[in-house]
Amino acid sequence: MQPNLYYLFVYGSLRSGFKQFAYNYISKYFSLVSSDAKVKGLLYNMGDYPVAKATETDNFIKGELYCIKNKDEFSFAIAQLDDYEGVCMEEGELPLFIRTTTTVYYDNQTTEAWVYWYNGDVKGRPIIESGDVLQFYIEQQKDNS
Repeated sequence: MQPNLYYLFVYGSLRSGFKQFAYNYISKYFSLVSSDAKVKGLLYNMGDYPVAKATETDNFIKGELYCIKNKDEFSFAIAQLDDYEGVCMEEGELPLFIRTTTTVYYDNQTTEAWVYWYNGDVKGRPIIESGDVLQFYIEQQKDNS
């Protein structure tokens, strides 16, 4: 883990718009820096849920940028998120997601932050052009009603 890197970029169920238990956890340990942040990446539709992969192209994923409230709690807080995101698997199993650093663009500035990228195969899966998981779910609900 990189020392002194206390920022976290979230694009899926950890975003405030999802109002899920996982977000309550995030807001306990992290402060919102920007709700209008983005990273270079592509979202893929896996059927039941979207996943994100890093890219060098000018495709962006929309999300939120957070900073740890208490730096002494960062190792504990990120370990809990690693568990939630399926980073910590049984021996011999491939992690569902991997946590790496990436450049986050927000409010006419940039910073490095931790992000969880999907670690599986996306071959043949459609790209979600909006780059926005919340918008994807809203559109899914419209299509199913």
